[in-house]
Amino acid sequence: MDPKIAGRLKRTRDGLVAVVVQQHDSGEVLMLAWMDDEALHRTLSTGRATYWSRSRGEYWVKGDTSGHVQWVKHAALDCDGDTILLQVDQVGAACHTGDRTCFDATPLEVTIT
Repeated sequence: MDPKIAGRLKRTRDGLVAVVVQQHDSGEVLMLAWMDDEALHRTLSTGRATYWSRSRGEYWVKGDTSGHVQWVKHAALDCDGDTILLQVDQVGAACHTGDRTCFDATPLEVTIT
């Protein structure tokens, strides 16, 4: 990975950076995932979204098992260096539950005072 990018990353104690995944053309937020340096390198060099699975303790390329591929269109690091925005072309469902997005299952009520 480019040392300039690696130098800007602010990682968790586990060496991870949060990744917000967004549909590139609609702006729809699809999911939140985690990357370490190697996952980010693989993502940037292949154009396929690759993440670190905290629960399985291994890398996973989105769509290798499900067929629901994420083709990377754009990647950006936020101003603090602790979050990556990944804009993708999502093929099929983004969520492991089979939903298009991980954020449409349980809306929370907002009370404005």
